[in-house]
Amino acid sequence: MSHFDQTVSTTAGANDPAWRSTVRSAAFKAFSDGAMPTQEDEIWRYVDLDFSFDDYRPPADVAVDLGNDPLVAHLLHPTTVRVVDGSFVGDEHVADGVVVMSLERAALEHSDAVEAAFNRSGIAAGGDIFKAATNAFGGDGVFVHVARGIVAPSVIAIDIHAGSDGAASFPSVVIAADEHADISVVVHLRSAPDADALIVPQFSIEVGDGARVSLSVVQNLGYDVLSIGSLRAEIGADALFRFGEVGLGGRLARLHLDVGLEGRGSSANIVGAYFGEQNQILDYRYFMRHVGTNTRSDMFLKGAVEDDARSVFTGMIRIEESGQKTEAYQTNRNLILSDGASAQSVPNLEILANDVKCGHGSTVGPLDAEQKYYLMSRGLDPERAERLQVRGFFEEALGKLPHPELATPVREWINRKYETAQAEGRV
Repeated sequence: MSHFDQTVSTTAGANDPAWRSTVRSAAFKAFSDGAMPTQEDEIWRYVDLDFSFDDYRPPADVAVDLGNDPLVAHLLHPTTVRVVDGSFVGDEHVADGVVVMSLERAALEHSDAVEAAFNRSGIAAGGDIFKAATNAFGGDGVFVHVARGIVAPSVIAIDIHAGSDGAASFPSVVIAADEHADISVVVHLRSAPDADALIVPQFSIEVGDGARVSLSVVQNLGYDVLSIGSLRAEIGADALFRFGEVGLGGRLARLHLDVGLEGRGSSANIVGAYFGEQNQILDYRYFMRHVGTNTRSDMFLKGAVEDDARSVFTGMIRIEESGQKTEAYQTNRNLILSDGASAQSVPNLEILANDVKCGHGSTVGPLDAEQKYYLMSRGLDPERAERLQVRGFFEEALGKLPHPELATPVREWINRKYETAQAEGRV
């Protein structure tokens, strides 16, 4: 018998306003009628989902305390909030045109904005069984709103835990920036090291005309956690969305990103850095939709895999007929550090306009032997030379993160992964 039934959905929606009850009912029906995706679905190609929702249960009342967020120490005067097993924990922040609060409460007090977000990224926008599960069983998360013309005075740090062993959680983060607003958000996804859990995070981003939103997501979950995430962003005229994702943890960690450049002159800068080891699968499906004229996007991801780890990147830039004078680029570079590791890299372009500048590039390969020889000729031993190569490979991506202050801890985590593998003779 499934752990996720009508009773669980009804309990999660105990405080729903009428519109969200309608969404939840439709989502539960889609979940009940749906099936787990297979590799026959193009969007799930290269990944075998060897689990079901029946393997997990709703979160328990008591979750594991993971302690303070290590990323917070690298941020200057952050506004911090926490989500544990899908539930908002701690204090809300409402001041000077900036709202950071429980999504459950925001659905009541900021109903129009939250409903619009659900229409963009929920059932109304289409989706698979995971999006349906999020809207059927997810009750809470974080709502961030910045009023027109307001520049948020500090970074919003959102610490999301998949804490309970054997549990599935469905946190949502909704970010709405009104016209000419400016907001900066850092999200840290983490779990207890030995937790076997499923987390289905959903991000919905609205960037109003002339606004700026900077969002970094650091995924550092335990190696037994499954993460199936989605992010949908809509960008208004002359607005900017900067997004960075760092993928380090998870047994299977997937992010489906869908960015719509709707307004004239809108732009998006997307950067990623990921490092997989052991049997990890890091899966990225990134889609850019250029609708407005004079839009620009730049997608840049670098990753490495060792042991028997796998990475997947599918990038699509679609330029509609209305997207004249678009400039769009995508780059994906991959290092293969062990014989058993592999990377799939599939960049795509779909161009319906006739006045555009587009380009894409993809590489998959080992460390450069000539570069290693050069470093050794300068006195470095082979192990130190390879460590320097790996570190140098990631520097360009780390330098492009929306929050440069995250480069130091991320660099340390990546270097530690590779140095440990060297010490254990795995590379």
